Formats: sequence, C-alpha cells, structure tokens
Amino acid sequence: MLTRTVPPELGNLSRLKFLDVSSNTLTGAVPPELGNLSRLGILDLSENVFSGAVPQELGKLSRLTQLSLNGNKLEGSIPVELSRIRRLVYLNLGDNNLSGHIPSAIFCNLSALNYNDMSSNFLDGEIPIRAGCPLAELMSLVLWSNKLNGSIPPSLSNSTKLRWLLLQSNFLTGELPSDDMFSGMRSLEPFFASLANCTDLKELSVARNDIVGMIPRVIGRLAPSLMQLHLQFNRLFGPIPANISNLTNLNTLNLSHNLLNGSIPQGISSMRQLEQLHLSNNLLSGDIPLSLGMIPWLGLVNFSQNRLTGAIPPSIVQCVMMQNLDLSYNMLGGEIPAGLTRLSGLLNLNLAGNLLSGAIPVTMGEMVRLQLLNLSSNQLSGTIPPQLGSCIELKYLDVSGNGLTGTLPQSLEKVASLLRVNFSYNDFSGEVPSGGVFAGFLADAFLGNDRLCAGTASMTPGLARCSGAKRNLLHSWRVVLLVVGTVASFTMAIIGLAACRAVGRDRRRSPLLPCEPDTRGDYPRISQRELYEATGGFEQSRLIGAGQFGRVYEGTLRDGSRVAVKVLDPKNVGGEVSRSFKRECDVLRRTRHRNLVRVITTCSQPNFHAIVLPLMTNGSLESHLYPCDGGPGRGMDLAWLIGIAGGIAEGLTYLHHYAPVRVIHCDLKPSNVLLDDDMTAVVADFGIARLVKDMGDDDNTCFADPCNSTAGLLQGSVGYIAPGNLQHNRINIAYV
Repeated sequence: MLTRTVPPELGNLSRLKFLDVSSNTLTGAVPPELGNLSRLGILDLSENVFSGAVPQELGKLSRLTQLSLNGNKLEGSIPVELSRIRRLVYLNLGDNNLSGHIPSAIFCNLSALNYNDMSSNFLDGEIPIRAGCPLAELMSLVLWSNKLNGSIPPSLSNSTKLRWLLLQSNFLTGELPSDDMFSGMRSLEPFFASLANCTDLKELSVARNDIVGMIPRVIGRLAPSLMQLHLQFNRLFGPIPANISNLTNLNTLNLSHNLLNGSIPQGISSMRQLEQLHLSNNLLSGDIPLSLGMIPWLGLVNFSQNRLTGAIPPSIVQCVMMQNLDLSYNMLGGEIPAGLTRLSGLLNLNLAGNLLSGAIPVTMGEMVRLQLLNLSSNQLSGTIPPQLGSCIELKYLDVSGNGLTGTLPQSLEKVASLLRVNFSYNDFSGEVPSGGVFAGFLADAFLGNDRLCAGTASMTPGLARCSGAKRNLLHSWRVVLLVVGTVASFTMAIIGLAACRAVGRDRRRSPLLPCEPDTRGDYPRISQRELYEATGGFEQSRLIGAGQFGRVYEGTLRDGSRVAVKVLDPKNVGGEVSRSFKRECDVLRRTRHRNLVRVITTCSQPNFHAIVLPLMTNGSLESHLYPCDGGPGRGMDLAWLIGIAGGIAEGLTYLHHYAPVRVIHCDLKPSNVLLDDDMTAVVADFGIARLVKDMGDDDNTCFADPCNSTAGLLQGSVGYIAPGNLQHNRINIAYV
C-alpha cells in the first residue's frame, strides 16, 4: 500500500508508457509534471486521496488512451485541455468534488471516446452535446448524481453504439416527445427519438430528474438489446404504452414514483426475461394481469401504493423465482391465495393496506425462508396459524389492524430471528408468550387487544399482568383454603411483629442488622452484614461515587457477582431524604427496560438504607464526555453519541408512555446515565422521579400525595433542570 505523495520527479521518466498507482492512500496534488510523460498510454491514479485541481498539463499527453482519476477528492473544474488528447478512449473522473460546466470540447473533440464517466460530482449546466459532435464510438455515458439541468440532447442519436446511458439523480427537465415528434424530429427534446439509432443500447436510466410528459408508444421501438430501463422518480403521466412489451430482453423495468394511470398492460407477459418489475407509487388501477405468472424469471414485483383492485391472481404462484412481492396499499380484495406457499424462495411478502379477508393460510408455515410478513390493515379473521413458527428465518411480523382472534401461538417463541412484531388492534386474548424472543418485546406491539395480558412482570414491560382468574380456573375449595390461609398468616404476622419489636429494642445498637428486603417482587434477601463484607466494610477504596445524600460503593457478593451498593448517608436518614430513597425503590420496582437501571434488591433498616444495583463497568456518560486526567474517557464519535442518545430516548419513552405507572425522571443529566459492558446507555438515579397520573385524569401534573412529595426542594440539578420547575416548582407532563 503506497502512501504519502507522488514525487514530481516522476515526470522525468520520458520513456514511461504505463503508470498505475490505483487503490492506495496517496495524498496531495496530482503533479503537473506528469504532463511531461509524452509516451504515456495509460494513467491510472484512481481510488486514492488526491486533492486539488486536475492539472491542465495532462492535456499534453497526446498518446494517452486511458485516464482514470476517479475515487479521489479532486476539485475545481474539468480543464478544457483534456479535449486535446485525441486518442483518449477511456475517461473516468467520477466520484470526486469537481464542479462547474462540462467543457463541450470533451464531447466534440474526443471522437475516439468509448467510455465517459463524470458521475458523483457537483457538475452543473447542460449536457454539452451539440448536433455536430462526432460520438460514433461512445458506448457508455455516465453522468448520474450531479447538478446537471436542461434537457437531454437529441444529438445522442449520433451515438449508434451507445449501450449505457446513466443520467439519474440530476435536475434534467423537459417533456417526452409524442409519436409525431419522433417522425419529424421537430421536438426540442426528442428523448426516445434520439436513442432509436442506438441499436446496442443495454441500459437506460434517467431516474430522479424532473422529466414531464407521457411515455410515447415509440418506447417499444428502442433497441431490442435493452436490458434495463429506469424512469423512476420523474413526473411521467398517462398510461403505460402497451407496446412496451416489445422490449423482450428487459430484465429490469422501473417506472415507480411517477403519476402513471390506467391499467398494467396484459402483454407484459411477453417480457419473458423480466426479473424486476417496479410500478409502485403511481395511480394505476384495474386488476393485476393474470398473465403475470407467465414470466418465469420474475423475482421482484412491487405494485405498492396504487389503486389496483380485484383479487391477487392465483397464477402468481407460478413465479417460482419470486423473492420479493409487495402489493401493499392498494384495494385488493378476496382471500390470500393458499398457493403462495409454492413460492418457496420468497423472502419478503407485503400485503398490507388492502381489503383482504378470510383467514391466514396455515400453509404459510411452509415458507421457511420468509423474513418479512406484513398483513396489517386488512380485514383478516380467524387465528394466527401455529405453523408460522416453522418460518425459522422470520425477522418482521406485522398482522396489526385486522380482526384476528384467539391466542398468540406459543410456536413463535422458537423463531429466534424475530426482531420486530406487531399484533396491535386485533381481538387477541389470553397470555402473551413469555419465552424466547417475546421477552424483549414492549407493550406497543400488543396495543388495542384488551384481553391480552402478560404472565410475569419481567416479560413484556408495560402490558397488564394476567389476573389469577385469567390464568387458572380455581375450584371453590381452593378459594376457601386460600382465604383461611390468609387469615391465619395475618394472625401470625401480628404476633411475630409484636415479638420483633420487643427484641428490636435490645438489638438496636448493632450496626449489622438483617435487612428488610422489598418483598413485593422477586428480589433476593440480603443482610447488612453481607453488604458490609461485599464492600470491604464500605472502605474508601471501594467508593465509586458520592452525592449530597449518599455514596455508591463497588462490591462483590458471595456468589461472585459484582454490584454497586448505593448507601444513604446516616446523617440524612429520615424526612424528605428517606422518602426520596423509598421513591427510588418504588420506581425501580415498577419499571423494567433495557435502558433503565435494574434493581437487584434493597436493604432497609431504621438507620440504614441501601439499594443493590448491577455494576456498570464503563462508568457514567459524564466520565466520557468530560474525562479527568487518567480517566476512562473515550472519543466522542458521532455514531457513538447517536447510539447513546437513542438508548436514553428509548428509556424515557418507556417511562413516559409504557411503564405500568408513568414516571418523569426530573433529573436527567450525564452523571445519571450509566454505560454497561456493551456501552449501552442506562438511565439511573430516580431519587426525585415523579409518578404521573393517567392520561384520563383532569390534571396532567404529578401526584402530590405525601409519599411522593418533594415540596420545598429544587427538583433537579442546576444546568439540567426543566425551566418550568424554576418558576413554579411543579412538574407538568407537557415538559416531556
């Protein structure tokens, strides 16, 4: 791999005929001295990091046949002196930062030019091909992704050997000529007419321009050799000409994102080599042609965002090479053809936004390569067939907005590839599967199914818990035993409490009392002595953070797990500080999300309060944004910051909208955002968080009950506090 710059002394090698230093990391300017290499036939400087202008001295290389400067950072205009290289056959200036107009002499003087690529620059102005320019040898003209404007020059008809014309992503304008314009060549912009003589044309692309007009019937008289036709993202209107089917060698036809209307031509089945057919985002109507199934190599069909009606033709199952079928957002009716399972290689099936009815075919489970299945916003009924669990490569499943019933099949738990599901707005019932991939799905995937519930709090955060009545049909005698047992337990608890109070008066001097854990969730019991041992007696060397009301220590439990122990300062126990501690415990107990800190357990005694949390080995976001000398700070690259911001946003979205009790954090700042082993953002420190009323309440402010009040305290950190708090000392959900 060559680095540094090209020495200007290279220009002294007067007998040099071939110079290729492509695909290195050479920098600096292209030496003008290279223009002294009078015998040079090939100059290839492509795929480096050259900057500066293209030297006009290169125009002195009269024997040059190939000039490749593509893939650099060259800037400025294209020197007209290049038009003096009369033997030039191959010219590639693409993928640079060149600007200005293309010199017309490049086209008119270089009569031997076979390949001309100036794509992916900032060139503007018109395509300067005049009527008298000899372009008889031109086979490839690649000008895509520039700022070219004006119309496509009709003098391209002189390029009878033209095979590839790629002009997409410019600002070209004009109208497509009608047939009488073609016969008389009277139009200022006879687009297709100018290409009729290009008998070897292979690919034609004028996509992403501003071409206006109807597609003329003359399109069917283009070269039979044409293999790709790209007219997408223009303003073409009117019907698709029936004789477009004369282009029998086309393998790609893209007319999407225009204003085309009328029906899809029945004769399209004559295009037997067609592999991709893009007609999406138009105004097409009528039925899908039955003859579509006669195209044997068809692998991609996209008819989405049109006005197509009728049923999905059963003949489509004959397209055995089909991999992507998108018929979404039309007005198709009837049932989903059960024979679609014959498309064994199908990867993506999108039928969303239609009027499809009936059940989901059970045979869909045979489409084992399926990765995306979108049946949303239809009128489907029945249940989700358990056979879908056989689609082991499925990544995205969306059946929302239908009338589906029954339970969600347990078989989907085994589809390990599932990344996203949407079962919302149906009439599903019962318990949501809790195993496998379902453990990571949030409640928004199940909205609008009032009879769905979650079996455990740890699964499907935000979804209502299944009640005992939903999960078990208890016999009456079991209910009686439960009531009797509860009464007996309550009686024993009263007796035990009285005994504990008597003993507690004698043991209050001990600093290592057994802790009272939070028994409202599945949390392990841990004593104050265990925390004392885990942190080395809360020694200073284990201290990893401190605040106004407490400290955080690093510790190792008896099972070897590393934890962070947040201990309330004994001087601050009681009053508002104790309520803050209880509030943080309450929030952590009620919420569970990958971007929120997870509580392992708590330990609470009259003079000792501690929360045990997982240890975040990468510290806080603050330590990376503002690292101290010798600290663990890392570079703040944009991708990393975006990932961190996205994680914080997901955690807050859950708190604000999907948590069982909605929460406003009130003190979000870099020091309260921790980073786990994978550098995933985890929001922590809910000491002054506020629990919020339901949306249906009259007042969108936080609870003001004594257990959740911070009246009289400034709720937040200076520099990060919500502006409304400074004025009113009152939290409103409008702030979030």
